[in-house]
Amino acid sequence: MGEDRIKELREMKKRSRAGGGAERVEAHHKQGKMTARERVDALLDPGSFSELDTFVSHQAYHFGMDKQKVPGDGVVTGRGTIEGRQVFVYAQDFTVFAGSVGRMHATKICKVIDLAVKTGCPVIALYDSGGARLQEGVDSLAGYGEVMLRHTLASGLIPQIAMVMGPCAGAGAYAPILSDFVFMVKDKSFMFMVGPDVIKAVQNETVTFEELGGASVHASRSGSAHFVAKDDMDCIKQVRRLLAYLPSNNLEQPPRRDMGDDPERREEALDTIIPEDPTKPYDMKEVVRRIVDRGEALEVQEQYARNMITAFARMDGRTVGIVANQPMALAGTLDAGSSLKAARFVRFCDSFNIPVVTLVDVPGYLPSVEQENASLLRDATKLLYAYAEATVPKVTLITRKAIGGAYCAMGSKALRSDVNLAWPTAEIAIVGPEGAINIVFKQELIMADDPQEKRDVLISEYRKLYASAFFSAERGYLDDIIEPNSTRMRVIEALTMLDRKREARPAKKHGNMPL
Repeated sequence: MGEDRIKELREMKKRSRAGGGAERVEAHHKQGKMTARERVDALLDPGSFSELDTFVSHQAYHFGMDKQKVPGDGVVTGRGTIEGRQVFVYAQDFTVFAGSVGRMHATKICKVIDLAVKTGCPVIALYDSGGARLQEGVDSLAGYGEVMLRHTLASGLIPQIAMVMGPCAGAGAYAPILSDFVFMVKDKSFMFMVGPDVIKAVQNETVTFEELGGASVHASRSGSAHFVAKDDMDCIKQVRRLLAYLPSNNLEQPPRRDMGDDPERREEALDTIIPEDPTKPYDMKEVVRRIVDRGEALEVQEQYARNMITAFARMDGRTVGIVANQPMALAGTLDAGSSLKAARFVRFCDSFNIPVVTLVDVPGYLPSVEQENASLLRDATKLLYAYAEATVPKVTLITRKAIGGAYCAMGSKALRSDVNLAWPTAEIAIVGPEGAINIVFKQELIMADDPQEKRDVLISEYRKLYASAFFSAERGYLDDIIEPNSTRMRVIEALTMLDRKREARPAKKHGNMPL
């Protein structure tokens, strides 16, 4: 009797591992895609995966579903390790009912998210689904709702990573967007609320899957994708790299790693990186590379809002979040997209005890009727709100320009940044010297014998007296003005000083961010 039961157990597990069968697996491979189990095995440390709910199957009996029971119900769930740290995973199996979500499918996902929260471990979701399971009707939608609730409750408690490896449509697209980071695979993954066929029927507009919700669209235009991979294995490698920077939960400090880089290293090249002409750009990414450990940084949302850089890096072995204006794109101005990008990143860092290092070179907000008529004011305020709300260590460095309201929003002292530094090249003002002179000395310029010469003299005087970093330092808005070559050393010194920072905020349910 015992041997028969063991044989039955082995047979059931074999059926579960087979997914939708050899033919469907082969068709999946022909698309250049790995199966759900292959992805999980590649993502986790070898031999570490322990599956949950292997034998769960759907409970639907309509439309012939009673004859189509497959152990696992189209989603592989369980736990394992990545570089020795425990994580929980769920991976939708497109070879079983096209990875569609039914009640038991959703129940499995809910269980694994609940376990991740209880144990304080990251949850990684691998999406490859045709959407709601039509044969289960409202049970499918209720299941989706339960999953969304779990992701919402887990937000800020554990890191949540979404790997969109195939289609992800309709209500199923909520879950990735509720996650902290979304990875997509080029030419293989898609996210949208309404598909091309419906758009064609309702709007009489023809659009492809790629044009509607492909990786390039979400990475560069909607901002919904944080990382794009060339194939499944590249996506897996990128996720493992990201996790190395993150703590397992909100009560832990980020992992430290000895990078073998001298914390007192000076970078003489930074002394000359700012052009003499204040209108000429330079690459802020080069500044980042010069000051972080071994020049290594993992940029987040690299293709979206390129006038803002957000990245994870290490400084003296500790994880830091880098937020920096990029003068190479739109002169480093703030717009709606860059404000949203930075605000979301700052809030993640604050949730998971990651210090924020801000590099400022911002001439103001992007002057645009389209921006003003859309959401610039509201989105710009989100960035200010994120910095004001954050209680993690905050270190801000002004390299060149910090003008107007954009100065306030980019980690200014008024928003309780802990240490504010500047290079001697920094200019801090309500408006740029050129604009200020045109307003304050308008009549004098009109009456001058040589208006251009008079303007040049006044601009020079204004820059020295009112826009200079020394003017702000005299008033305590800067803690120090430093030589550029010492930037790495001084930022690390500040982070070390702030290592045990504690900052209280008034007790409340939550604030009302200008969403």
